[in-house]
Amino acid sequence: MTTAHAQSPQAKPDKQTPQASQKLKKKTTPSAASRKHPSKKIHAAPGSRLNQNPEVSLWAQDAASRLQLDPAWVQKTMDQAQRLPLVEKLVLPAASPVAKDWGAYRARFIETVRIQAGLQFWLRHRKTLERAEREYGVPASIIVGIIGVETLYGQNTGNFRVVDALGTLAFHFPQAHPRATERQAFFRSELEQFLQLTSRSGADPLAIRGSYAGALGLPQFMPSSWTKFAIDFDGDGRIDLFGSPADAIGSVANYFKAFQWRSGMPTHYPVTLSLGQTDMDSLMAPDILPTFSVANFVGKGAALEGAALQHEGPLALIELRNGTNAPSYVAGTENFYAITRYNWSSYYAMAVIDLAEAVAREMQNKP
Repeated sequence: MTTAHAQSPQAKPDKQTPQASQKLKKKTTPSAASRKHPSKKIHAAPGSRLNQNPEVSLWAQDAASRLQLDPAWVQKTMDQAQRLPLVEKLVLPAASPVAKDWGAYRARFIETVRIQAGLQFWLRHRKTLERAEREYGVPASIIVGIIGVETLYGQNTGNFRVVDALGTLAFHFPQAHPRATERQAFFRSELEQFLQLTSRSGADPLAIRGSYAGALGLPQFMPSSWTKFAIDFDGDGRIDLFGSPADAIGSVANYFKAFQWRSGMPTHYPVTLSLGQTDMDSLMAPDILPTFSVANFVGKGAALEGAALQHEGPLALIELRNGTNAPSYVAGTENFYAITRYNWSSYYAMAVIDLAEAVAREMQNKP
């Protein structure tokens, strides 16, 4: 959603090396679901023309000048963009939020179909994954986990025209959202990045489809993340996150390297908390940002054992709520935090980790 998704960088949760060639395919692969609805095909009903808002034409003129794009091309593109009411609904928090349930969330991703698809993806692209791990220090399993959670290995890359999704959120972001001003500015910037990206590559901006938030391809990079982190890993002279699994694999690895992935470091450790003997207020205050040395962490009543006691670097107490049952906790490292830079959610990060481990076990069982 890299970030790779539709989220802007901050210290707390909620995707640079210039590349010589950054090209989108002119035809994208058939796609289906958004991140919120990973198992459902979502088709946006036709909306009204986005240019019914007079601000759009004024913005198009200004953007073309600032970005050094063909004014007629920008205007023509925006004249054909649609406002999608469904997108406006999807970005709003649930009206009646349900209690967070790690078990229910996990079950959406750690299931037989996704694990077996991950196994087949790993087997097909084993050499590419090994090369990515060797060059970037990011485990093949984590790359497989990311692409599996994001798009089920390319099966669900999104069915919204990206120019419609980004245009809707750039000019009609719902004001009921608690961070409406900030989010609208973010999506307006992503729309600019998308127009620059398609202009450079020669791709038709009206033909490219992605998530309801405008995320693209197998790894669901936002346009800005495509520009900053996507790489030509298959060496064919262009970057294609839709049709080239190799480019997707290398780009995910490059993304994590940019966010300081530490080779060989675990993502988390088991932790034991004792009721009444743990300083929960202090431990939870930094949220998921690794802050505490092992000594400070243990001193506040969070018991570690084994390899965790030898960990070098800060830790964070990660809370995973289980509905009406007691929460689960782990000690998150800087690598756990790096995964949340892809999507600002500890639940997301643990789902990626657990899927990675499940597929890795399947690989180990192969003759």
